[in-house]
Amino acid sequence: MAKLLIAYYTRSGNTKKMAEEVATGAREASGVQVELMPVDQVSPDDLLSFDGILMGSPVYYGTMAAELKSLIDRSVKHHGKLAGKVGGAFATSGGPGGGNETTVLDIVKAMLVHGMIVQGDAEGDHYGPIAVGAPDARSQKECRRFGRRMAELSANVAG
Repeated sequence: MAKLLIAYYTRSGNTKKMAEEVATGAREASGVQVELMPVDQVSPDDLLSFDGILMGSPVYYGTMAAELKSLIDRSVKHHGKLAGKVGGAFATSGGPGGGNETTVLDIVKAMLVHGMIVQGDAEGDHYGPIAVGAPDARSQKECRRFGRRMAELSANVAG
């Protein structure tokens, strides 16, 4: 059975709400075990035991929260060992044009450096789900769809 980690940082609760919606969608896929964890409970060693890793962050000054960046920075000890795992990202901001896409892309860039598999979306939020403030109905739908797609991809990659 494939294992999918959804790690997130939240201060206001909005990113946690997104993470929960992503987990709801991921749990709709068969053959996938989903773990939802605040980033402060995830160690770099934990990343090795998952087939897919999704990360969510609020936007701070156009990029991810320091707490999530810290996990990514510490994951360098496993450089090359995350290659072939599925990766994806989601973000929340305080306003339109608040840096959601730059934040998602910064997370995705780190995943690509690790050699992870990142799948875009031709129909929805292209780089990963985003929300402005608390996730509205549109964002919730995107999160669930993203979670399901990433879980299915993780199951396929894990074989």
